[in-house]
Amino acid sequence: MNNYKKQPFIPAIQKTSTLVALSFLSLVCFIGSINVKTIDVSPSYSPKVEAANLMKKAMAVLKNHRMEQSVFIDIENDPNETGLVGDPFSLITTDEGDLDSKLTTLDPNFSAAIVELMDQLNLNKNDTVAVLMTGSMPGANMAVLAACKALDVFPVSITSIGASQWGANQVDFTWLDMESILFNNDMIPARSVAASIGGRNDMGRLLSPAGRKIITENIKAHGLPLIRKDKLADNIKERMNIYSSFQPIKNYKAVINIGGGVASLGTSFNLKLLPPGVVHRSDIAPIGRPGGIEGVFSKFIHSNVPGLHVLNIRALTERFKMPFAPIPIPEIGSGSLYADERYNVWVAGFCLLIVGGSVLTVGLQSKRKIKEHLIQHEPDSLL
Repeated sequence: MNNYKKQPFIPAIQKTSTLVALSFLSLVCFIGSINVKTIDVSPSYSPKVEAANLMKKAMAVLKNHRMEQSVFIDIENDPNETGLVGDPFSLITTDEGDLDSKLTTLDPNFSAAIVELMDQLNLNKNDTVAVLMTGSMPGANMAVLAACKALDVFPVSITSIGASQWGANQVDFTWLDMESILFNNDMIPARSVAASIGGRNDMGRLLSPAGRKIITENIKAHGLPLIRKDKLADNIKERMNIYSSFQPIKNYKAVINIGGGVASLGTSFNLKLLPPGVVHRSDIAPIGRPGGIEGVFSKFIHSNVPGLHVLNIRALTERFKMPFAPIPIPEIGSGSLYADERYNVWVAGFCLLIVGGSVLTVGLQSKRKIKEHLIQHEPDSLL
């Protein structure tokens, strides 16, 4: 009887045992490649952790101060019980506010994100930066000041006290009150050098006379110069004069704006198009508005001082892959902000080479065997 009928020819690539072996090899390589990862620790890991821990301690100091005064914590709107979320309305509330953004900035890891941005500006020890703050985001204010302390950068800060909803808008606990407590406890490197009412036109428009009085008395109580001119442009000019009194504008290594203060940002460009994060002169030029009032931030930028714009918090957290309005607050030192975990390219490439090489080898061997079989096979013997 013909040998072909006794034992049919089956190439290796079609054998069940071969396919099982290749499948097993592929599975082993897949498991190996997904479990072998490379962790790239951020070059600024240490100052990031230091800044985040500083902010965590600063928040604890402020919370303890509020607890000593028997202040009620609104767990509904302050789910992480920081004690630093303001009211929906008060006499010094200047505008609407986004609660989720305020909660996000009260994550100590937000200070690590600021360190990352400052690192992008190449800030070094003993550099001086101009800081523009409002009472709207006390968490962001703390984050910037903690980052400055961690990097040994000296901030020259001017603050507008009025605050939007959920910010430092409690009449007995303004940003200046918070700032003073933190400075006295060595949590931040410096206090503000001057302050204004803030709000519309930087003069407290839409606030009641009682609200404006509360703010001016608060500024006086902290012994700070009050910036209160008749026009917005004059308030902006006064800020520039104050900054110039410390050193020439061009000698500042950066200008940092926190929030949407009108004296800080002015009206000379479209605020909605200003990107959060690092800002250079080329970023402002395309969004200019003819006839607008140039704010302090823009004046610094046009003097070729690089800027850092801390607003549009959701976009910033997405950039750094941070949770938005996290509950509970994440641990310090975890996440891609501190270290980037990725698959090991060399291991994955080696596994791909093994699997691909094995399949190619079996395929070539099967092709050779099929060719040999066709040469040896006699069709007439089957007839």
